[in-house]
Amino acid sequence: MKSDSPIVSRLFLGLCILSLLGFSVAWVQQKTNWIGPALAASAIALALAASTGRGSLRQMAFTIWIVTGVVIGMAFHKWFITFPSNWYGVGGREMSVVFIPVLQIIMFAMGTTLSLRDFARVFKMPLGVLIGLFCQFTIMPLVGFALAYSFGLPAEIAAGLILVGCSPSGLASNVMAFIAKANVALSVTMTAFSTLLAPILTPLLMRTLASEMVTIDVLAMMWTMTKIVLLPVLLGLISHHFLDLICPNLKWLDRVMPVISMVGILIMTVLTVAIGRDDLMEVGALLIVACVIHSTAGFTLGYQLCRLLGRDPLTCRTIALEVGLQNSGMAAGLAKSLGKVATLGLVPIVFGPVMNVIASMLANWWRSHPVEYSSLPLENPSINPR
Repeated sequence: MKSDSPIVSRLFLGLCILSLLGFSVAWVQQKTNWIGPALAASAIALALAASTGRGSLRQMAFTIWIVTGVVIGMAFHKWFITFPSNWYGVGGREMSVVFIPVLQIIMFAMGTTLSLRDFARVFKMPLGVLIGLFCQFTIMPLVGFALAYSFGLPAEIAAGLILVGCSPSGLASNVMAFIAKANVALSVTMTAFSTLLAPILTPLLMRTLASEMVTIDVLAMMWTMTKIVLLPVLLGLISHHFLDLICPNLKWLDRVMPVISMVGILIMTVLTVAIGRDDLMEVGALLIVACVIHSTAGFTLGYQLCRLLGRDPLTCRTIALEVGLQNSGMAAGLAKSLGKVATLGLVPIVFGPVMNVIASMLANWWRSHPVEYSSLPLENPSINPR
C-alpha cells in the first residue's frame, strides 16, 4: 500500500475524530489526566493523515506537524524538561542542551538545498532580490518593535517579537512559494542571501530595537550566529557542491534534507513549549494575537511595498511570502544561546505555527488564482515555474 494512499489517510482521519470525541468526553467530565493525551493523539492522527493524504491537506502537513508539536509540548511538558536519570552521559541534564546541535543540523540541511547557482542568480534579477532583502530586514523588525511596545507583554517575551522580526527567512518560504506557484528561484535566492546576512544584521537590529528589553552583546551574538547559522549553511553548501561533482545522481538528498530540517524544527518546538509552558499559559492568547498581526503585516506590507516599487505580481507574491515567513527555529536557537529559551524563545515557537497557517491559506489562494504570464512583464520569465 502506498504511503499516499487515500485509505491510509482516511484511517488516520478516523482516529483523529475518535480521539477528539475522547477529548470532548474528558473535557466535559473534567478528567484532566486524559484531556492532554486525547488532544495530542488527535493532533498526531491529523498530522499523519495530512502526511499520507493528497491535495490541500498534504500541503498543510508541515503546519499541522508544528501545531502537533505545540500540543505535545503542552500536554507532556514534564517529559521534556530533563533527560531521564538512567540515560548514560546525559541523565539529569536539561533537554534544551540539544537546541544548538539540532539548529546546526537544520542549517546544514538547509545549506545542502542551496547551490552556487542560487547566489549567481542575483545577477539575473538584482532588483527583485534587493527589494526583497530590504523588505525582509525593515518591515518585520519595525512591526515587531511596534507590537512589543503595544501589547504590554513581559520585557523578554516582548523582545522575542523583535527577535523574530530580525530573523531571516527560512525553508518554509521556499515550500510556500512552490505551493503558490510563485517565483521559487527568487525565493531560494532571497533565503540564501538573508541567511548569510543574518549574522551581521540580526545582532545590529536587536541592539537598536531591543536593547531596553534584553541585554545584547552584538559581537558575541554575531559570533554565536556565525557558529550556529553561517558555518553550517556554508558547510552544507560545500557538501552539496562536491556531492554534485562526485555523484550527480543523488537526487534523493533534495527530498531527505528538507525532511531532516522539518524534524529538527519539530523537536525544537516541543522542547521550547515544554520549557516555557507556564509563561505560555499566562500570555498565550495575547501572544497568538500579536503573532497573527506580525505575520499578516509581513505578508501584506511586503506585497504592497513591492507593488509601489513597480514589481510584477509574481515577484510581489514571492517577496510577500519571504517577508512574512521567518526562520523561527533559528530565533529559538538564538534565544537558547542567550539562556532565555523560556521567555525570548517562546515567541518564535508561537510565531512558527501562526505564520505557517496564514501562509498555507495564502499560498493555496494564490495557487488557485494564478498570475497571467502573458499579460505582464516579469522579473525574469525564464525562471518562473509554470
